[in-house]
Amino acid sequence: MRGAIAPGWTPDSAAEFADLMTPLSNWGRWGPDDELGTVNLLSSAHAAEAAAAVSSGRCVGLGRALSVLAAADNPLPLLHLMKSSGESAASIGGSHASEWFGLAYHGFAVTHLDAHSHQFFDGRMYNGRPAELVSTRTGAGAGSVGPLARGLVGRGVLLDAPRVMGRGWLEPGEGLEPSDLDAIATAQDTELRAADLLIVRCGRDTRAAVHGVVDPMSVGSPGLSATCLPWLREHDVAVLGSDVQNDVMQPGADAHPMPVHAGALVYLGLPLLDNLHLEELAEACDRRGRWDFQLVVAPLALPRFTGSPVNPIAIL
Repeated sequence: MRGAIAPGWTPDSAAEFADLMTPLSNWGRWGPDDELGTVNLLSSAHAAEAAAAVSSGRCVGLGRALSVLAAADNPLPLLHLMKSSGESAASIGGSHASEWFGLAYHGFAVTHLDAHSHQFFDGRMYNGRPAELVSTRTGAGAGSVGPLARGLVGRGVLLDAPRVMGRGWLEPGEGLEPSDLDAIATAQDTELRAADLLIVRCGRDTRAAVHGVVDPMSVGSPGLSATCLPWLREHDVAVLGSDVQNDVMQPGADAHPMPVHAGALVYLGLPLLDNLHLEELAEACDRRGRWDFQLVVAPLALPRFTGSPVNPIAIL
């Protein structure tokens, strides 16, 4: 409703945030009609150069397993219905099995890519387009994931926060600052370059193996602090991802303003990968002593959708 104040924000905090982000904005950087945002940085040359990070050719999937079971972080699980099965297979000749599924992919359980139309700030989305272009009846009339379905291919870089800090995981509510990101990169002897696809591990699944899964809305979650937004712009990150939802969330908070989502998607035009599964990748990077790789992200071709479930592939 127009005139309403978004949950977690106040007029003062929203004005302060706008003052922070306006000088960092990528609106108009690639033209007034642009819908790719920082994906423009992923040129064919960058995709080719990313192959230099491949040594063994090992592929690691970063998508979380989809579940039909409700959980603390998955209140709307996958709906899986069989249309036909082997139970009705013909005894002579060919038969088949098929299914239908429904998926609420935004949230905390499904690995997905957030397109620009997923987030608004002050009634606008990336490149200054009005929020009303995303409607209940027709979906995302601008900023949809459709243009991103060409594929996002480039040099991926993993910053493994808990491993560098000598811990199993970051705790809920623990926010990473720019100095932390710099320190992790230095400890890993990893150079972050313009147009990289940056992946930040917080140790979500390692913690869940000990304490069980939690609801980030009430228990909180680690993630990036809003102070990282200028750092992301300075480094010209093309895509940002994490094993959490990227924003730090405080335990017990009734409403979370999600400034990293707002700043990245709206002002920077920076797509986000939420809820990655990073344990296998982290172990592989640690064993080879190298934290860069070729990363391939292939959103579904979903015109007028605000995002897409994905299973990114890291090629080591």
